[in-house]
Order: sequence, then structure tokens, then C-alpha cells
Amino acid sequence: MRVLVVEDEQLLADAVATGLRREAMAVDVVYDGAAALERIGVNDYDVVVLDRDLPVVHGDDVCRKIVELGMPTRVLMLTASGDVSDRVEGLEIGADDYLPKPFAFSELIARVRALGRRTSVPLPPVLERAGIKLDPNRREVFRDGQEVQLAPKEFAVLEVLMRSEGAVVSAEQLLEKAWDENTDPFTNVVRVTVMTLRRKLGEPPVIVTVPGSGYRI
Repeated sequence: MRVLVVEDEQLLADAVATGLRREAMAVDVVYDGAAALERIGVNDYDVVVLDRDLPVVHGDDVCRKIVELGMPTRVLMLTASGDVSDRVEGLEIGADDYLPKPFAFSELIARVRALGRRTSVPLPPVLERAGIKLDPNRREVFRDGQEVQLAPKEFAVLEVLMRSEGAVVSAEQLLEKAWDENTDPFTNVVRVTVMTLRRKLGEPPVIVTVPGSGYRI
């Protein structure tokens, strides 16, 4: 899952990003609304965690732009105000969910994951295919009933492949969904991660390489 965190309190923004990355999400961070609009114009995000009171361009205007563009991106709006009127206003602007500060990080994670499931064809919370069971909320993976321990990026790649439901996913798509914008696009990190993931999932291999196209399960 690719997430953009937009928050002008840099310590909070960086802490949120670090926590989301530990949950195997690819996260970019910006600290004002103008930078958010720039990133949204370049990258495809599943979820934007958007502070409402932003400098340069207000968070409300960022949200309106996402709606205006007809993007499938879901918006989780954050604000220091928990008044009902503020929540209603944020949702009417186009936010998909609303979370007042201060918030429990576990709730933020759950809301981001719930919104991520709504960016495409609805899928069940637990993904199952080819003997693999993947639970994004618990960050657990089982193959034929045996638990498989995966590093965050391995988990992220497997989740993208599982969500594709048998369709081929290119290396570029995996790079976009599982890594942030600071990753060198010419790196071989996708190939290396897929190789390690195959080894950990065991025999017979379930990740198929489609020459010239990418990977599928």
C-alpha cells in the first residue's frame, strides 16, 4: 500500500511515517499543502493521511483537488478539533474518514488499512490464494497452515501480488506500491526481494515470473 502523510508538525509526520512503514506500507512525507499537491500529481497513492490545518495550501483545498481529479485515492483527514461540526464539514469536503488529534496509533493503522481496501475492487480482510493466507491487519502469513516470517518489504510485495488476484504485476508497479519515492528506480531491489520471498514461502514456488512482464501468484 502506498501512503502519503501530509502534516506540518514534522516530528508527528515522521513518527506516523515510521509507524506505517513498520506495517509494511510505502510512505512518502510532506509538510505543507503545496508539496502534497505536487506529490499527488506525480504518484498514485492508495491513502492520503491529511492534516487539515496546513501551511501554503490548506488541507481542505488539497482534499477538494483530490475529489476534483476523480482519483481513487482515499483521504483520512486529521485535525486538532474533534467537534462534530468540523468532522461533518471535513466529510462534506470529500474526506473518506476523519480522525481527531490526539489519536491512538493503532486506530490510525486500522483506519488506513480499511481505506486502502476501498481503493480498488473490494477484497476480504484476509487474502487467500495458492495455499497462502495473508492477514494485513495482524501482519501474518501462512502457507499450508505453517506461519512464514517475512520482513516488511517482503510482506508488502506479497500483499500487492495477492491483491492482484492472479494478474501480472510489473516490477515497476511493485516498486511504486511497496517502496517510497526515495528508492532508485533502476535498483534491483524488487528482483532481490522476490527471490528472498520465494525462498521463504518454500516449495513448490507460488510466485511465477512472466518474462518481460513481471510476477504473479
